[in-house]
Amino acid sequence: MRAAVLAGGAARRYGGRPKGLVPLGGRRILDRVVDAVQTVAGEPPLLVANAPDGPTWRPDLRTVPDVRPGCGSLGGIYTAVVSGSGPVLCVAWDMPFVTPELLQALRDGAAGCDAFLPESGSRRGVEPLCAVYGPACGPAIERQLTGGDLQAIGFHRSVKVGTLSLERVRAFGDPAVLFFNVNTPEDLEQAEALWRRRA
Repeated sequence: MRAAVLAGGAARRYGGRPKGLVPLGGRRILDRVVDAVQTVAGEPPLLVANAPDGPTWRPDLRTVPDVRPGCGSLGGIYTAVVSGSGPVLCVAWDMPFVTPELLQALRDGAAGCDAFLPESGSRRGVEPLCAVYGPACGPAIERQLTGGDLQAIGFHRSVKVGTLSLERVRAFGDPAVLFFNVNTPEDLEQAEALWRRRA
């Protein structure tokens, strides 16, 4: 299974600073996410990044910009899906606590589904930025983007969706921590506190 790390945002809430390049526990968040993803995929992930200097962040990775710019997280997912063949495991680059064990469970459970997402206990109920997407998602997302809808889960009604149950997710940790994303300097402070407790 292919993998992709999604780093497409403009980081407006982080003052324009690329948030995945911020260190946490002595290492950049991006490097932590790449390591977790690569452990499961067995090969270097694709890096989806729109910043002009994106290719310099990890020169060892293939870096591509969004196929359809300005379409938010859904545009990043779409780019990952159409940039290769077969299903792709997608993870946002600002999720420092995602674990290889959780990602392996997503990979193992995705067979027979066009999209396979972990339940999160959040407002949306699932976490679309840590999920597996198959080729059928490409046309479904394209139709949604053409209609101007940028909801990350808006295309689900057009494909076969499966979920990793919240009970299974909790076997790998607290979902609020596993899917914690660093969007603001305040989030980073919280992440550092979480990191110290875990260490």
